[in-house]
Order: sequence, then structure tokens, then C-alpha cells
Amino acid sequence: MNLKSERRGIHVDQSELLCKKGCGYYGNPAWQGFCSKCWREEYHKARQKQIQEDWELAERLQREEEEAYASSQSTQGAQSLTFSKFEEKKTNEKTRKVTTVKKFFTASSRAGAKKEIQEAKAPSPSINRQASIETDRVSKEFIEFLKTYHKPGQDIYKQCKLFLDTMNHKRDLSIEEQSECAQDFYQNVADKLQTRWKVPPEKVEKAMDQIEKYIMTRQYKYVFCPETTDDEKKDLAVQKRIRALHWVTPQMLCVPVNEEIPEVSDMVVKAITDIIEMDSKRVPRDKLACITKCSKHIFNAIKITKNEPASADDFLPTLIYIVLKGNPPRLQSNIQYITRFCNPSRLMTGEDGYYFTNLCCAVAFIEKLDAQSLNLSQEDFDRFMTGQTSPKKQESDSFSPDVCLGVKQMCKSLDLLSQLNERQERIVSEAKKLEKDLIDWTDGITKEVEDIVEKYPLEIKPKSQALAAIDSENVENDKLPPPLQPQVYAG
Repeated sequence: MNLKSERRGIHVDQSELLCKKGCGYYGNPAWQGFCSKCWREEYHKARQKQIQEDWELAERLQREEEEAYASSQSTQGAQSLTFSKFEEKKTNEKTRKVTTVKKFFTASSRAGAKKEIQEAKAPSPSINRQASIETDRVSKEFIEFLKTYHKPGQDIYKQCKLFLDTMNHKRDLSIEEQSECAQDFYQNVADKLQTRWKVPPEKVEKAMDQIEKYIMTRQYKYVFCPETTDDEKKDLAVQKRIRALHWVTPQMLCVPVNEEIPEVSDMVVKAITDIIEMDSKRVPRDKLACITKCSKHIFNAIKITKNEPASADDFLPTLIYIVLKGNPPRLQSNIQYITRFCNPSRLMTGEDGYYFTNLCCAVAFIEKLDAQSLNLSQEDFDRFMTGQTSPKKQESDSFSPDVCLGVKQMCKSLDLLSQLNERQERIVSEAKKLEKDLIDWTDGITKEVEDIVEKYPLEIKPKSQALAAIDSENVENDKLPPPLQPQVYAG
């Protein structure tokens, strides 16, 4: 089985992370694949269409009521009484529909809705005190920050207070409409900072971060996982799904991380801690920061394991594994909260937007995970899901379920030390054997040399006489002609 086939259920093309409208920004499954800007445009179109349909329905009901009322004038006795009940029913239906239409155009401040909010289940006093302390701290930090902006800072503070007052009077609106109000406010303030007050882009980004922190610290308890949505139901469904997938191993997801390496194991623990810590934050930007820190720990773990930089194809399977292993609390609520109330510029571009989009893809993959995604047969997948068997059976037999991770790691370390001890003993034994072989070889060579010397002893002959001159015996030496002399010729 090649690597490509192993990854077929997990690989996500990077182009799929972008807005499906082709604007170049990151999309989001919560926005049906659109970015924040394109989603708002599509949402406005759909809402206008719904408003038009509601008006047409109201007009039709009104015409039917008028026709019914006209025909009721000709009825008598019991028929008149029966029709009165029918007319009352139609009138109530019409009133309900018209009220539904009107709420799109005017902000409601009905006392009944406020009363329901006030009568809602109140948090404990300790939680209220903690929230109050944090709110006061954020307020002081926000005021000190705005002092550096002088005149624009005063206007920003007034607009933020006005926005909070407006949101307090719109508690009966749906969470989508409250989200739209927040997004409009972010956009308007950013535009004024750039156009009216001529604030540099880098200071605009810092100001928007502080504005988001100031506003959402106060709005958190009202807009995070509200009772009017099914966020809590989705949270429970995701948690149940992740618990059912406890048997998934890194090998099934093609995770390029070796947790046997201590540094990698530490990175994995830190990544899980960061993704779990996301739920404790109140500001969308802080929740995004937790996701970013988790992702960077994942990249470091992959880099240490592979001894090379991680790729996008390595990152997504590892992120899925971290989510499965950590099972973060209220995961869907946190994703929806970030989607609804985070500064849209952070989700559309930058590393925060990239990592958040990958987290959304990881959750979507977990919700739709099947046998083919893990390269398993349907029979094996069903047995694992029902708990009949587990690929981690060997590990589960070695440790009881209530054994903590530290004890498991200690046992693995002791096992590794035992293997290293056996290896060292084997090396020492081989070294002694090599030493003995060298000694035997030296003794053998020495004996062979002695035998050769004994068989062929060295004989030293006496020194021979010096050779005589070549012409020593030539008696006619004096009769030889003289040696030739060099001559110089003219010309």
C-alpha cells in the first residue's frame, strides 16, 4: 500500500480551505464554505428573500381573513358562533406572522423578553465575582490603551458604550442577528479609524483587538452557547463521537509523530493542553491564540520526528489526532463563538485564520469519519466502534484502564532501559570476544614467524674484498692515447 492511498481519506487540498466564491480569503464550514464577507452578502440576500416571502404570506392571510369576515355576515345562529372561533384562529395566525415580519425591521424591547432573561438561571456568586474582577481589569486596560489615541480614543469609547447599550436592548434577537450587529460594528469602527481619523494600519489592528476584548468580555455570558441555539446539543454529539473513536491509532491517520521521543511527547502534551485551554478564554482572539499555539506545537513535533519542516499534509492528520486524544470541552460552541463574534479580518487571512480553518476541517472529518477514511474494512470498523475488539488490545492488556499516563511512560522507559542494558551486555561480550581473537591472532603470527626463522635460519656471510680497478691488470696503460679534448671550430 503506497503512501498516497493511505492518505486518501485525510488529505485536504489547500484550495479547499479558501472561500468557494473565489475571493481568496479562508472559508469556513460554519459559513457553508464562504468567507466572512461573502457569507454576509449571501445571508443578506437570503434574509431579504425571507422577508419578502413573509410579507406575501401576511398579505395573503389578511385577504383570506377579509373574505371570511365578509362571508360571515350572511351566516346566522350556531354557524355565526362557529365562524367566530374560526375568525379568531385566523386572526391569531395573521398576528403571529406579521409580528415575525416586523422584527426584521425594528429592534424589539418587549418587557416580557427582558423578564425572561432576568429570570434565567443565574451563575454562582463566585463566578459572578470572578467575571466582575476580569471585567474591571479589562475596562482599565482598555481606557489606558485609548489614552494613546487622544481624540479618536474618546470617540471609540463612546461608540463601544453605545454598542453595548444597544446589545442589551436586543437580547431577544437571534444569535445570528446579534452576530451580524457585532460584525457591522467592527467594520464601521475599522473604517472610521482608517478614513476619518487616519490611523495607521498597524495601530488599527491593535485597536480592533482591544475593542473586541472590551466588548466580548461583557457579552460572553449572553452570546456563548445561548439556550436559543443547538450548540450544546452539537457539543454533546461531538464529545460522544470522539469517545467512540478512542481506538483510533496514529498509524491509521498516517500521523508522522513518534511519541516515544521525549521531546515529541512533550510537544503533544502541550498541544492537547492548549486546545483544551481554549474553553477557558472569554475573548475570541484569545481562543484563536490557543489554537495557534496548539498548531505550532504540532509543527514542532513533526519537525523533531522527521528532522525536516512539516508540510500541510502532515499537519492536518496530526491535528485530527490531537483533537481525538484531547476531546476538548464544548468544541462546537467555541468554534461557533469564534465564527460569530471574532474580528472577521483574523478569520479571513493570516496564520490564525489558516489554523482555525484547519480545526474546522478536522472536526468535520471526525464527524464523517468512516472505514474508508482509515483504510479499514467495514467489519473491522464496526467491531472497533462497538467495542468488540480494539487495535490497542496489547497496550490495554499491559495496563489497567485507571493507570495514569505517567505510570505508562515510566514503564515504557524501564522497558527501554532494559533493552539498552541487554544491548550493552551484548556489545561488551562481543568486545571481549574480539579482544581474544586479536590476542590469538597475534600469538599465531608470532608462532608462524618463529617457525619460519627456525626452519630457515639467517646466515651472515663475511665481507668480500673490494673490486679492483678495471684497468689494473692492463700493463700497456701508458700506451693509450690521451683523452679527447674539446675543440672549437671557426665559422
